[in-house]
Amino acid sequence: MSSIELTDSQKKILQELVDLYRESESAVKGEAIAEMVDRNPGTIRNQMQSLKALQLVEGVPGPKGGYKPTANAYSALDIEEMDEPESVPLSHNGEVVENVNVQEIDLLSVHHPEKCRAEIHIQGSVRDFHEGDTVTVGPTPKSSLAITGRVDGIVDTDNTIILDTQSMRAPAEG
Repeated sequence: MSSIELTDSQKKILQELVDLYRESESAVKGEAIAEMVDRNPGTIRNQMQSLKALQLVEGVPGPKGGYKPTANAYSALDIEEMDEPESVPLSHNGEVVENVNVQEIDLLSVHHPEKCRAEIHIQGSVRDFHEGDTVTVGPTPKSSLAITGRVDGIVDTDNTIILDTQSMRAPAEG
């Protein structure tokens, strides 16, 4: 766990930088981040200066420049960077979502099946998910667990989808 304490605004901006960087694999312009987090580009530039001072972001000069997350950024956001992560499928309203990898599944309240919640931590953006959407996660690599539920909440500062689970199957067919 990281010892750097970030504000919710800094976490959201840093998370968006990581997501956009993953999608493009090149430096991300401050304007692109500003658009995604609904902030002024000047605000983003100011936040980037503080994130640079914390060694979470590095600036890339030039016309194709912008910002790149450092290894410390992944650590500060508690994101595990892997070269070849095992893929766990994620479906949103029946469609498989590309460019998203399930990082962790936390089951909450399993002793109350009628109130069971699952926190799905993903690598990738949660911006296209909305409350009430149907999400299926899995099957997972080892236990072949598949969880289906409705989105009950979204925590965009750490790319978490909270599901009101409707079914859990193991082993599930792929």
